[in-house]
Amino acid sequence: MTQVLFVLPIFAKTYEGFEIDRVLHVGGNTSDLHYHLYVPPSYDGSEPYALYVALPGYGAYYFQGVAKNLRIEKFAVEAKKYNPHMIIAAPQPDDWGENSKRQVIALTEYLLHEYRIDRNRVYISGYSGGGETLSLAVSERPELFARAMHISSKWDFPNGSDFSKAAQAGTAIYFVIGEGDEYYSSRPARNAYEHFCAALKKLGVSSEEINRRAILDVKPASYFETRGMKNQHGGGSLFAFDEEVMGWLFGGNK
Repeated sequence: MTQVLFVLPIFAKTYEGFEIDRVLHVGGNTSDLHYHLYVPPSYDGSEPYALYVALPGYGAYYFQGVAKNLRIEKFAVEAKKYNPHMIIAAPQPDDWGENSKRQVIALTEYLLHEYRIDRNRVYISGYSGGGETLSLAVSERPELFARAMHISSKWDFPNGSDFSKAAQAGTAIYFVIGEGDEYYSSRPARNAYEHFCAALKKLGVSSEEINRRAILDVKPASYFETRGMKNQHGGGSLFAFDEEVMGWLFGGNK
């Protein structure tokens, strides 16, 4: 378990109910993590709440503007509509590699310790570069997350062995991307989905259970065009407003 040394409550304002610019000091060779946190007013610790961690892509990292992730990527903000009993964390890393992986794992562990959380309702999503961080965190510590949504991105270690832990942990993963994603293409997501299915099958998981835990959703060009978006990679931000996509993440579509 990553050691969380202390949390600096330096936030000075709120946005859409989120406390802005908390700082998690992890220590070691991991840099401080700036993040924003929404705790429903109803939370008093008397009952377990769900937890959602929303990872941003390039353009919404901390060095690109405080709380820019909340302002230009609406996954965390829109999530409030799905479950009034859910704590939402919106971290702002400065990279999409090993450092951010350690930060996200430490943040999740900290929140699980600090708040009363239903471990069966811990969700994570990652858009673009955030999807790469998600792939690293879920590959290493899948037991932390019940459901993961990999958005317009690529899995950084797309081979069968990297999904063995997730297959054993019971984590469900939804891969969603545009057919003609200009940055990654849809091929890496397809490959990751196929490897995850293979890992589940190797464990003897039934076809019905595989279909529940591994979902590949490749959107055609028309999905973006009808919504006024010409760029499919940038159009991944539209998934925040898609009730079918977001509903799956929070347990609505099993």
